[in-house]
This record gives sequence, C-alpha cells and structure tokens, in this order.
Amino acid sequence: VKAVVLDPRHDFNMDRILTENDMQDLIQLCVTRLLDTTNPSLSTIKMQVYFDMNYANRDELLSEQERVLEGKLAPLVRAITESGPQAQEDMENVYQKIITYALLRSGMGSPADIEAVREVTAALQSVLSQTEMITFISLSKKDKEQQLKDLAMLVSGIRLYNKQCQKGGSSIDDLPDILNKAIPLATRTLDEHLNSCQLLAHRYTALLESMQEDPHRHSQLSSLKLKEALFNVRQYEAFLCILQSNTITSAQEVESLNVQFEAAMMVLKNTVVDKTSIDSEEVFPLFMELSKLWTSFQDEMLLLRFLTNMTNDLQQFLEVQSQLFPEEMLTSLLEGVTVKSDEERIKETMGTKVNVSDFKNQEWLFPETTDNFDQLLIQYRGFCAHSIGVKGIILRGNPAIGILKHKEKYYVFSSKEAAYLFAQDPDKFIQLNVEKAKKYAELIQLLELHHQFEYLVPRAQTRSANRGSLKPPSKRDSGTQTDTHILPPTIVTSYEWNEWELRRKAIKLANLRRKLTHSTQTDLSHMRRENFTQVYLPKDAGTQTKRDNSSNVPKPQIFLKGLRGGPSPTTHMVTVDLTRPLDET
Repeated sequence: VKAVVLDPRHDFNMDRILTENDMQDLIQLCVTRLLDTTNPSLSTIKMQVYFDMNYANRDELLSEQERVLEGKLAPLVRAITESGPQAQEDMENVYQKIITYALLRSGMGSPADIEAVREVTAALQSVLSQTEMITFISLSKKDKEQQLKDLAMLVSGIRLYNKQCQKGGSSIDDLPDILNKAIPLATRTLDEHLNSCQLLAHRYTALLESMQEDPHRHSQLSSLKLKEALFNVRQYEAFLCILQSNTITSAQEVESLNVQFEAAMMVLKNTVVDKTSIDSEEVFPLFMELSKLWTSFQDEMLLLRFLTNMTNDLQQFLEVQSQLFPEEMLTSLLEGVTVKSDEERIKETMGTKVNVSDFKNQEWLFPETTDNFDQLLIQYRGFCAHSIGVKGIILRGNPAIGILKHKEKYYVFSSKEAAYLFAQDPDKFIQLNVEKAKKYAELIQLLELHHQFEYLVPRAQTRSANRGSLKPPSKRDSGTQTDTHILPPTIVTSYEWNEWELRRKAIKLANLRRKLTHSTQTDLSHMRRENFTQVYLPKDAGTQTKRDNSSNVPKPQIFLKGLRGGPSPTTHMVTVDLTRPLDET
C-alpha cells in the first residue's frame, strides 16, 4: 500500500481523507500489482520480504537454536531437578532420565538407538554411579541443573574419546569430515549462482545503456521490463554476497576447530594412555573441552544447512525475469552490443581521479589517503549515486575516482564525469534518486533508502508550480536532561520587595543608634549566681626507708651437771658453758 501511494504515477492526494472512490482505487491498484505475476518488481519485493523474515546472523541463529533446545529439554529437566529423596526404584527412574537428557543434549544419537543408550549409560556410570544418586538428589534445583549440563558434557567427551579409540561411537557422525566436504561444495554453488546473476546484470545494464544511446533501440526495448529485471538480479546478487560472506566465515571457523579438536584429543590421549587410574580433576576438564569443540562443529553444521537452504530458496525469485528474458531472446537483443562487467568498468576508470582543486566547498576522499577506508558507510550500497536517478541504471561505483562527503554521507561514482555532475548540486541528484525509488519500490531496500521514506509525500505539494520535488523535512530524535537545582540555593531571607517595609526597618535601625543596654543587680539576684570550687583530690603517697639489716648472735648453751645427786650425800653441781664465741659466728 505504501509503495502504491508513494508512486507519483498514481497521483494520490494525501492532504485530505481518502474518499470511498479513492479507497477502491487504492485497493484495485494494490491487487493488480499483487496479481501481476509477469513483473520482476513484485518478485524482487517478495525476495526482500523473504530474506528479511528468514535471514539471521550467526549469533542470532545459534542463540535461537539454544533456546529451542532448552525448551525441548525443559520438561525432562524439571522431572529430574524437582525430584526429592525417594525410594530405590524412583531413583533408578531418575537415573534413566539423566541418561536420556545426556543423549538428547549432546545431539549424538537417538534414545531409540539401543547402542547409543548403552554407550551413554556406560559413560555416565564412570562419572556418576547409581550409589551417588543420593548426593545428587540432595542438591538444590539450580545446582542440579548445572550438574546436569556438566554431566552431559562429560558423557559427550568420553564418547568422543572412545570413538577416536575405536571403542564405540558408531552412532556419532564424523562432523569434521562432513564439513570439510560440504563447505567447499556450498562455496562452489554460491560462486556459480553469483557469477550467473552478475552476468545477467551486466547484460541488462548493456541493453539499458544501448537504449539511451540509440533512439531506435529505445523504441524497440522500452516496452520490456529491463530495469525491473536488472533490479531483480542486483538484489539477488546482494543477498548472495551476504550468504557467501557467512560461508567464508564458517570455513575459517571449521579450519580453526579442526586444529583445536586434534590438539585437545592429543592432550587427552597423552593424559590417559597406560594409566589404570586417573585423577578426575585432571581428565574431566579435557573431556569437557572436547564436548565444547564438538558442539561448535554441530553449530557450524546448523549454519551451513541454513545457508544452503537460503541459497536454494532465493532461486525461486528469479523465475519471472528468466521467463521474460530467456537465453535465446537475450542473445538476439545483445547483437552488436558490448557487454562490460563491473571489473572491466572499474579498470577503465582506474586512471581517472577527481581534481580536488576544482571544488572549493566539497570534501573528497581517496582510498590511499583515508584512514579506515573500509569502514566508511558508502551510500546506495556502493552503486553510482549519479546514474540511479538520471539513467535509471545501477552501476558499480569506483572509489578510486573519489568519494564525495556531503552532509556526513559518502557517495561513489562510476565515472569522473558523473562525479563532477553530482558534485555541482548533490541535493538535486539525491532527490532524483528518491523519486526513482518511488516508482520502483524495490530500490528502497536495494539501495538502503529507508531513512528517506519515513513519511508519505503530500502529492498536492509536489504539483506546486516551479517547486519541483518535495525535499524531506529534516527530523531527528533529541533529548535533554537537566538537574533540578544545579547551583545551591541563594535565597536571601532578609530581602524585602516592599518599600514601606524597608522604611520601617530603616527607622528601627536609626532609633537603635540612640539606645544603650544597662544591667543592674537586685537584692533578689545578687546571691543567686552559680559558684564553682576546684579542689585537689587526695593522692596516694609513699616513703622509702633505709634498707633492712640483721645480725646473727650465738645461741647460749649452758648445761648443769650433778643436779640429781649421787652416791655421796653431798651434791656437787658442775656448770658447763658450751656457747660458741662471737668471733666464730
């Protein structure tokens, strides 16, 4: 509907509400274009819609595949992780579910394949025996989910190692070998399609140029839809280039994966060889690394299958132009016409350059003097900015001639003359390109003109005298953000706006100049002041006397003999003094 409304040939007035007749005309025009199966323009738009809805880059495709796999395994994961301590029979059921999960997660075999189930069971028992199920079930739900992923990777690594040792793995496809054969085949197929569509583009371009040079041929070929056919094959070429770039990236990734996989397998063999027992902390990371690399091989298989399907599906959109211009017809039309390829056209103009001194107000860039030249976003997908609107032909631009920088956008040209003409009034030729895209809606995506068609042009304004084509209004999204209070508040509380209030304050201040402050002490207050007294607290004191001394004197030892008497009637007592003298002590 938008393409029909934008087409100036239909003359829709967007300044007023469409009447019932306008609506019927719009519906009829849309239906007529949709049912026109002989117009390559409709096939090009279908091709654009198909590619836009189905194409995804590497990251998007792989993340979507991971999301789909997680969704398929979610019921099985819930059944395993939500199980609590159970009877022995229930634990065996959980163990069988873990085996199924490891098999489905790895993508290496089917649960219906008995041999694959046996291999997974044997590998799982080597890392998680049934006696360890009690420990597994006691984990939290989050830990169980992570443990399941780790177990699946370990089982996959063990199976891959056994396959390498020729001890199993019969149900595992040899993905490296398959990829090494399939990628060159896909690349050759893409190159063949790309060469054929480029040859068609060169032929249609030569015919359109001959129409402009020879009025007789113009009358002969004007009824043919050569421009629509050219746009069709150029869009097909652009999509094939995207797929070819992805295929080259896949080939480089597979080459790197082959080297890493062989190195990881060699390290694992050297670790395991001739050992009856191996530390799990040493060998488990190696098994997991093998599993990760094999998952990358599976991702590359998915990407290659996707690119191959996209390449095959895009061919259907070339059928209309191939029916309009069969090989015999093109050969007869091209008699006496020189067909030049894009490379030949670029070689012819390699020696010519724009003289920068001829343009004072224009900025020109050249590949040899521009840093990060490959990162420049060239307008119109690298096609000549002059030939689109003037000739209605899309020619490949040659950056060596010079790249014009106009309003922060970059334009290339197919010849020096086209560059000089465009640089004289760039806005005029840019608008001519927009007008051409209104007639051929497929150019909007082919030349990446979406930013020019975010509005519907009021047709009444385009019919204004001497105004020409309406220029799109300059629009852009903008936003500002400010702080509530950037500076600290500076409110003066003493400020007064009232003159009379200021007068009152002035009189009050003037009266204060003649006032004094007095203080008196009365009978009631003279004894009521607060008093404070500071005293010294008793302190601990001590004195030190002379040193202690002592002396040792002999102990008196005096004995008396004869106190008991004897045989004689007279008592004779004898005193014996045994006390030691002082000089001996």
